[in-house]
Amino acid sequence: MMPSTMAAPRVPSIQGLLAFETLARLRSATLAGEELSVTPSAVSHRIRQLETQLGIKLFARGDFSLSADGTSYLARVREALAVLQQVPGRGSAAGTTRLRVAVTPTFSRQILLPRLALFRHAYPEIELVLQVTIPMLNVTAEEADIELRFGASPNTDQESLLLSSDEATPVCSPEYLHEAGPFDEFTTLDEISRVRLIRCPLEPWRTWFSANGITRDEPSSGSQFNDIGLVLDAAVAGFGVALMRLRLGAAWLDSGRLVRLSPRSVPSPHHYFLCWKRGTLDRWECAAFVDWLKQAIR
Repeated sequence: MMPSTMAAPRVPSIQGLLAFETLARLRSATLAGEELSVTPSAVSHRIRQLETQLGIKLFARGDFSLSADGTSYLARVREALAVLQQVPGRGSAAGTTRLRVAVTPTFSRQILLPRLALFRHAYPEIELVLQVTIPMLNVTAEEADIELRFGASPNTDQESLLLSSDEATPVCSPEYLHEAGPFDEFTTLDEISRVRLIRCPLEPWRTWFSANGITRDEPSSGSQFNDIGLVLDAAVAGFGVALMRLRLGAAWLDSGRLVRLSPRSVPSPHHYFLCWKRGTLDRWECAAFVDWLKQAIR
């Protein structure tokens, strides 16, 4: 009697995997069909076949938002497609894909770098090259695939995604608070006039003044820095009071190096945007990074 054998699991078709990756990236059956040179109904059919074979729902809603299973499976699909795209003897290293990302200094140190180990584990085949970009000016030393830009709005010459907004509140070192305080909520002209205000074009004081009904021009004298991290380090060193972005400055507060002068916070006029040239997200590694970063900072 011949011993029984278990049938090998059926591998999903490459057409189904490509339809899934493309639809997850573009979130439009019409656009996915155009990229794959098939009809929208063919894209939907391939997705249904793939879901039936896998026994899971890949998309949660009609707007093609991924389900939890779909999010996990998308990472594996992109890894597999990346391997298939590698041609022996080409590229910087066998099995790797290079991705160049330009980021602002403080965001890189406080938000991105602590999370990058998760990205490396999820996409070990992506070689990430980080460059520094100057906030507001959006100047980079070399061309990047994806740029993190900081400002009131993104440049209109590229496609973009609003990545993060924040609120701001006044802070100083415990030592400076002992020297210049105490304060009630740091919301009056009298309280503000008693301190040295640290200036930064990236986080103007007029935001705090306006929100609290204070009639005063932007400070024109005193220490000034064009990097938010340097502003907070200057506050730690006793230079005076800084207007701090709450998410970006969490490490300074958590360590006790800085303390809040008010329970209030006000929306910052500046935001973080991910920007890229049209067509960039057709590359799987670029789409994967954008999707990962959106999830990572939520």
